[in-house]
Amino acid sequence: MTPGICFAGHSRSFEELLDLTCRAEAAGYAAVFVDGDVSVMDSRGEGDVLDGWTTTTALLLRTESIPIGSIRVAPQWNAARLAQATATLERIVPGRLRFLIGTGDQRADPRFGYPKLSGGERVTLLGETLEAARALWSGETVTRDGRFVRLERARVRPRPPAGRPLVAVAAARRRALEVVARHGDVWDVNLPPVRRRVAAAERHLEAACEAIGRDPGAIPRSMLLFVRPDRDPADPALGDEYRAANPWFRDLSPAELPECVIAGSASDCARQLGDLARELRLELPVIDCSWLPYDASRLILDAMAPTENGFDSRG
Repeated sequence: MTPGICFAGHSRSFEELLDLTCRAEAAGYAAVFVDGDVSVMDSRGEGDVLDGWTTTTALLLRTESIPIGSIRVAPQWNAARLAQATATLERIVPGRLRFLIGTGDQRADPRFGYPKLSGGERVTLLGETLEAARALWSGETVTRDGRFVRLERARVRPRPPAGRPLVAVAAARRRALEVVARHGDVWDVNLPPVRRRVAAAERHLEAACEAIGRDPGAIPRSMLLFVRPDRDPADPALGDEYRAANPWFRDLSPAELPECVIAGSASDCARQLGDLARELRLELPVIDCSWLPYDASRLILDAMAPTENGFDSRG
């Protein structure tokens, strides 16, 4: 099991992201994730808000081998345009894009002309987008008259060299997990690492897979994890930091917080990370440095470097 690392949060310049990504590649991390699609981040003021697709492409072209990804938000893309952009990048750097997609939105999306959709509508759009994209990647001429995706004899060239990229779908609830079952190659577990919560989502995924004759155990998993090496696990500030970094998990109870925080010496953190990854069946645990400035991100990157901590790539 070799972890990935995430530098999201729009808290670094491109030059800092490039340096961190190159360091992660040299240190043996399995993948790097950076900021994804976003309209505008009010909290950044006049600070840079880098476009996720452009940044991902630039980082792939400035590195040698490490896979790099950033989340695509389905409501911000036309299905054919997304399929074409992805196929083009696969042609330029085959096999290195970590294609991750979800249904998220931003409060400011209407300023950019993005539709204001309910959660259920976003899930429907996600499913229609992936169904159309997969057909386009396979070389088909595609016509669709869905609720959200409408195409008339659309084609994508070049076709991805492998037929299509591996598709990771971020999901936590029943309907989104049905999209994972039908269209996902990877389940990005969009939950805190609380065992009972993951187990409940597992049951929904198993039911969705059973309905279409798919083995849920054959779907690998990724997950963002809060890791703070060289911090006292008993420090109550860690819980506050976790909540600040994950505001979407606002219903997390105080009793659940200890399950979400990995802290201690770097070797203790590596052991805890490995144990949690095995327990939750994560093929790719991702150390989450979101929102941290460059210096703090680099400290975690260096402390948890796979080459230093003896992570076993065999799991």
